[in-house]
Amino acid sequence: MYSYEDRMRAVKLYIKLGKRANATIRQLGYPTKNALKHWYRELASGNDLSARYVRTKQRYSDEQRRIAVEHYLEHGRCLAWTMKALGYPCRQKLSEWIDEYQPGDRRRV
Repeated sequence: MYSYEDRMRAVKLYIKLGKRANATIRQLGYPTKNALKHWYRELASGNDLSARYVRTKQRYSDEQRRIAVEHYLEHGRCLAWTMKALGYPCRQKLSEWIDEYQPGDRRRV
């Protein structure tokens, strides 16, 4: 992640160099072409960059979370089996969901 100042410096240089992404990246050594264009569009549309990155929506819905926890509880309480059967999420995230929906109900080895 880049600081607000780094992003502003990159966008100002991008504008100064005639909106040439490769020249800007070559001179600064960062960011990617897509990140630079995104920052420019953000600045142009709102007259300022956001202070930091904010995820706008949940990655998994409450329904998906509930299904994962129920599968875990009904199929032997095995994290690996639940992740393999459903295809999501990672072990840490699934553990957090189980602790959230069923505190103290997770088997610890």
